[in-house]
Amino acid sequence: MTNAVLGSLTRIADFDSNPWELEQLERRDWQTGDYVAADVTGERTRLYHVEITSGDMVPVEAGDRVIGALGDRAATLEGVGSWRDVRRGKMHAMTSAGLLGSFTSLSTLIAQPMSLDYAGHVVRDGTKVTMKQFALRSEAKDFQVPTVLLVGTSMSAGKTATGRQVIADLVARDYRVIGAKLTGAGRYRDVLSFKSAGAEEVFDFVDVGLPSTVVPEDKFREAIRPLLGHIGRLEPDFLVAEAGASPLEPYNGDAAIDELGDGVRCTVLCASDPYAVLGVQQAFGLTPDIVSGPATTTSAGRDLVRRLTGVEAFNILDADSLQGFRAALAARLNLR
Repeated sequence: MTNAVLGSLTRIADFDSNPWELEQLERRDWQTGDYVAADVTGERTRLYHVEITSGDMVPVEAGDRVIGALGDRAATLEGVGSWRDVRRGKMHAMTSAGLLGSFTSLSTLIAQPMSLDYAGHVVRDGTKVTMKQFALRSEAKDFQVPTVLLVGTSMSAGKTATGRQVIADLVARDYRVIGAKLTGAGRYRDVLSFKSAGAEEVFDFVDVGLPSTVVPEDKFREAIRPLLGHIGRLEPDFLVAEAGASPLEPYNGDAAIDELGDGVRCTVLCASDPYAVLGVQQAFGLTPDIVSGPATTTSAGRDLVRRLTGVEAFNILDADSLQGFRAALAARLNLR
């Protein structure tokens, strides 16, 4: 077994306890969710770190080997790429968790991403090892857990920070809460922060074998239903569920919302600016119960959200505004 840094996309696998080998496969045999090894190349930037299975960040440099998974990313503020765009084995770490592919569009505002050379697929007994082999399995059934749904107008709109606040408030009232991230690109630290806020258990799409949710809708629904079924059987008082990015981006946010169905009791829209709230409301037909995020940083922003959309807006980082957020959440959820 080759020593390597295990990205957090491998946290559902057993690579630390059972042997594996590498074999270079023809491109026709590559698929989303395949576990592969890649060797670090190029000059280090601040993005030459790997999020390992514990959620900690480990620096790497040229000559190190990383284990991750093939996947796709379509981040509005950072980069777009896919394993399908890999040429001559040249790859990028598209997230620190080990989402491997090749960027085709990259923001000029971020550092140069980690460059990699394909070393081979992880195999056992001549058969490639995939995320799907370790996916959580559970009977899918109609989802009924009362849910606080967090959606955003884009990435980096404050969804995770707002989710932590919601979880902490519910736990403080002695409710049993599960936290989940249903869409996005695989990184462990977001759901781990839900755990640190008090969630009894946390889950994301990685648990059901997806490196990101940039997949065909039928594949996403097929994967996410067992996860919701498993959460339902745990019978929490509430699920706090984050849909990464926005429902208009290709991460299947709209399908995730549909799968939650009548379980959604409160929708919090985290917005980058007041006009984005109106945009999501008009383009997606989603009217949130509460607005939070950067759009609410000042009283002018909050007033504009109310004037444009008629929805109350609260800045959870401001003590006075936070009290209003808590009251609105309690009223919507009929908290005891």
